[in-house]
Amino acid sequence: MADYEKIIQILKNHDAFKGDILSNEPLAPKTTFKVGGTADLFIAPENYYSFQIAIDALLQNNVRFFIMGGGSNIVFADEGFRGAVVSTSNFNDAAYYPPSNISPEFAKIKLEKNQTLITCFCGTPMAALVKFCTENSISGVEQFAGLPGSVGGAVYMNARCFDKSISDILFSVSTMEIDHKNRKTTLNQELFNASDWAYKKSPYQDGNRFITTATFLLTQKNASEQDKIAAECKKYIAERVNKGHFKFPSAGSVFKNNHDFGKPSGMIIDEAGLRGLSCGGAKVADFHGNFIINTGNATAADIKTLVQQVQDKVEQKFGFSLEPEIIFVEN
Repeated sequence: MADYEKIIQILKNHDAFKGDILSNEPLAPKTTFKVGGTADLFIAPENYYSFQIAIDALLQNNVRFFIMGGGSNIVFADEGFRGAVVSTSNFNDAAYYPPSNISPEFAKIKLEKNQTLITCFCGTPMAALVKFCTENSISGVEQFAGLPGSVGGAVYMNARCFDKSISDILFSVSTMEIDHKNRKTTLNQELFNASDWAYKKSPYQDGNRFITTATFLLTQKNASEQDKIAAECKKYIAERVNKGHFKFPSAGSVFKNNHDFGKPSGMIIDEAGLRGLSCGGAKVADFHGNFIINTGNATAADIKTLVQQVQDKVEQKFGFSLEPEIIFVEN
């Protein structure tokens, strides 16, 4: 059994660690689906250095852990998580990245006159990135206005909104490679390589590397264009509202679109007659076939069962195997 008290004492006695350390912490309020049990240990470092300290302590003491950002695409089990959940939500800055700081191996890339680099910590809410860019008259992230969750999660999932993917604006990513066998971490920085990315696929989904920062290549506009950028952001937020994205707790789109099917997953689910299908408190939304919502008392098991039912019924009717976007975290 993990010695959580030892971890607590290591962190509390460490001169440089700052952050919250909580036992038996409820996880449901920390996710957009509002389901799940408690974490044996919940650690919310206040800064990136404290995050490194926490990860090193967990590795050195062989304590199972899960790293979470905004909780927008995660369903924790009803039984909770037996181990430590480490939250990145407190280190959430967005800032200009001076071209003079570009790593030597990236120096071959020359920015255009109107291009700018913006770097965010993984815990930065996507809303904060959009706000920073809008306030500084920077264009390129408007389609992501209203997207819940963190920058790290969006990069991990290669989030796609209104026909634009995160990979379309990515310049580089810093990562922490976690070596569970040797109980150590290695820090790396890598330039965006298009061949490593695809629709809602990133090279980080194998679970061996954790995104620490992401740098985006965006367009610096004149201050006179700030209102235009803000109006674009409001347009996309309004479209999300009109589509019902915020009516109930959910994780947004449940299934990835597969272009080989010739239709979006939501349309396929509609044609299978599955809108309104429910399991306990989980329900396929009446307003969008690719949304599963928590009507008020859903459990993680309800959601998982309903996802499976939709997959089975679609496959029986059309022969298509829908791939979920949601990450189910087992206890």
